Amino acid sequence: MLGRVALVLVVDDLDLVRSLCKNILDRAGYEVIEAADGLEAIKAYGERRPDAVLLDLMMPGMDGLSALQEIRKIDPEARVAMFTAHRERDHVMRAIELGAKDYVVKPFHADRLVQAVNKLLTG
Repeated sequence: MLGRVALVLVVDDLDLVRSLCKNILDRAGYEVIEAADGLEAIKAYGERRPDAVLLDLMMPGMDGLSALQEIRKIDPEARVAMFTAHRERDHVMRAIELGAKDYVVKPFHADRLVQAVNKLLTG
């Protein structure tokens, strides 16, 4: 990634969450693209091949676990962290089994979000 800004895909069905993440990651020096659901995420991943993905677990339509599986079919080395609420612990364990590298618990602090992206990019 030397010589260019890392591209991060933020996937969440809530506009507010995507906007907040974009603002935080913009300030941290990343380029951010957004998707509102799993299908948009898969399309965006295939078209742009982001360096990291922050993927909401629970979304209407295609959930994060299904989207994760499809993204990993496109790129088995995809670097993905999941957004989750405390009550979704079993789903997080399943996401890790499917290849997620980290998870961020909502509500989150800006530092934790940046830390997760840094971990994806360096880990």
